[in-house]
Amino acid sequence: MPLLQARLNLPMPDWQGRSAWVIGASTGIGRATAEALHARGARVVVSARDGAALQDFANSRPGCLALALDVSQPGTVAAAAQAVHTALGAAPDLVLYCAGYYRPLRATAFDLEEMQKHLAVNYVGVLHVLDAVLPMLLQAGQGHIALVGSVAGYRGLPMSLAYGPTKAALNNLAENLYLDLHPQGLGVSIINPGFVETPLTAQNSFRMPALISPAEAAQHILQGWARGQFEMNFPRRFTRWMRLLRCLPDRWYFASVRRITKA
Repeated sequence: MPLLQARLNLPMPDWQGRSAWVIGASTGIGRATAEALHARGARVVVSARDGAALQDFANSRPGCLALALDVSQPGTVAAAAQAVHTALGAAPDLVLYCAGYYRPLRATAFDLEEMQKHLAVNYVGVLHVLDAVLPMLLQAGQGHIALVGSVAGYRGLPMSLAYGPTKAALNNLAENLYLDLHPQGLGVSIINPGFVETPLTAQNSFRMPALISPAEAAQHILQGWARGQFEMNFPRRFTRWMRLLRCLPDRWYFASVRRITKA
């Protein structure tokens, strides 16, 4: 399987002289991945809503550009994409969508507004970015689109009523993007982390097994790009069990999740 995965995308082991646009770079996985890309020689453009955090990042890293945006607003996304193209003089080699929103939620406390917030940031925001960058990437005939999903998108989980479906949608979207864009010379990858120590997961009141730091997550991601993988899931000591659960018959799956989570 690793050999098969390695052929799915053009491997990207060397970032010297390459460019990356990281969306959702103010904290967590996005910021750590932007740091790792810059450390390896990439010219990095960072975006998120928190302009002050972005500017702080850029000020301490020569060559970085900070562009604040709200992924739920297509006009600002389109303007930022054009600014990225102008600043780089070309389409970026990598567009990483790491913007995310999460609140624990159960169906017994259904909240339509919360459901729509998750949808706006975690999924519709991706569509706004794709609308802005696909024409320039297709014209260039190269580039790579990476989406940050979650193992919560594999199957239903307690407290993930709003979050999980948006990540499941990203997994399906990435597969469709790959089928259409790979023949055009573009790379596509989906990143499905387990528990990573971020402001989002800090809301969880339960024990998070195999919790890793954002810096560890970033290293897993760069390793996946270097191998040309389509899907990256980590840490494997946790995600291999999540992948196994995905394959269980429904009756066994629901019983296992209730027993494991005590939900």
